[in-house]
Amino acid sequence: MNTSLASITLAIQPLRASLTNHAVYSKISQLEHLQAFMQDHVFAVWDFMSLLKALQRQLTCVELPWVPVGNGNTRYLINEIVNGEESDLDAEGKRLSHFEMYLEAMQQAGANTAPIQALIAELQAGKNLDEAFAQLDIASHVRDFVRFTFDVIATNKPHIIAAVFTFGREDLIPTMFIAMVKDLNASMPEKVAKFTYYLERHIEVDGDHHGHLALAMVQELCGNDAQKWQEATQYAYQALEMRQKLWDGVEASIANIALQEA
Repeated sequence: MNTSLASITLAIQPLRASLTNHAVYSKISQLEHLQAFMQDHVFAVWDFMSLLKALQRQLTCVELPWVPVGNGNTRYLINEIVNGEESDLDAEGKRLSHFEMYLEAMQQAGANTAPIQALIAELQAGKNLDEAFAQLDIASHVRDFVRFTFDVIATNKPHIIAAVFTFGREDLIPTMFIAMVKDLNASMPEKVAKFTYYLERHIEVDGDHHGHLALAMVQELCGNDAQKWQEATQYAYQALEMRQKLWDGVEASIANIALQEA
């Protein structure tokens, strides 16, 4: 691994360890808990796609008339990732984005998709993000997480967006969570099969092939510029802090469910 990439990895390691051992995962033991998790996490799945498309806009030509933008390496890296994230195969062989797969998994599990669908409807109607949030009852930990994502996009700096995409969002699903979901799936596949497939596909594609491509993209974009590497490290760390706050909020939501059940 490039020494600068290794430096980022070392700087964020304590936060990554904290996240993969977050208490929220051990609190999910029933379908109702998983539903609460999905209802908040879906916003992170959605805004991940916005990070991805922001990179595609920065690193390739998406306007007319077409002209070559950037270099072939970064164009290849981002287009390869977009192809997998936006047009993957679900368990039945149907082409869907990972976000659409997640929505279908939520619907199968009986999770509430109304908030995320309402947000998308407001945006499709021409509202900006703040206007849309003002119309909707969405938890503060979710709103803060999404707002940070769009603040990152607003920097218009591809190396920062790529660093958050690569280090702040990928490969953060612990083995214990996968095992818990598989246990639920064994007892109620009619509710959890699609989510199990989503997680397995996420690990297979995002955590392996796309993970290597994303690292190469950060290295390409930062090059030999010490300032860019510093900014990449700073924003990667902040992205993990925001994920920590998101998980704290999800944990609190699950705790409320447990209190209501007691």
